[in-house]
Amino acid sequence: MILVITPETMVQNETEVINQMFREGLNLLHIRKPKINREEMKNFLCRIDEEFYPQLVLHGYYDLGKDHHISRFHFREADRNAGIYKSYAGKNILSTSVHDMETYNELEKEWEYSFFSPVFPSISKRGYGKDSSLMEELKYRNNQRVKLIALGGINENNICKVFENRADGAALLGAVWNSNQPLNTFKKCRQNVLL
Repeated sequence: MILVITPETMVQNETEVINQMFREGLNLLHIRKPKINREEMKNFLCRIDEEFYPQLVLHGYYDLGKDHHISRFHFREADRNAGIYKSYAGKNILSTSVHDMETYNELEKEWEYSFFSPVFPSISKRGYGKDSSLMEELKYRNNQRVKLIALGGINENNICKVFENRADGAALLGAVWNSNQPLNTFKKCRQNVLL
């Protein structure tokens, strides 16, 4: 499974690229736009083809899910710990984020999957994950209830390593959106996994 996370700020032709990535086999798109308002989010969603709404994951403005038939919601670690997700559990598909294997192994089945990051030094956040040992921690995974999605510094050159180390999926952010050709970068990552 390959996921893409949107950049925090708007990118030129972003929704056109998103629609093309879905046509090229993108599994899920995480919409993480903390700096836009509700109206801007509605406009952003309206520019994505409706056929892909079941594959969208909201990181905020969860109430817009009803209007757009979106039932996938992501909750940050802090929001998970505060129990903010509880009113959405059961009738929606939930995901979260963790940053160590001990926390991941304790996740319960209300979570479909969790981001596990950073597995490599981040592409989009300079210096983040530089000394990460999370790739080595994957061997201590004993939670089979929740899928593990590796995140952080993943690109076409190292994406296979993520799957070789027992991750269920990979999330792309910087590799795609820092590229001059985001669609081609996504396609290369996907082809490398399919080989």
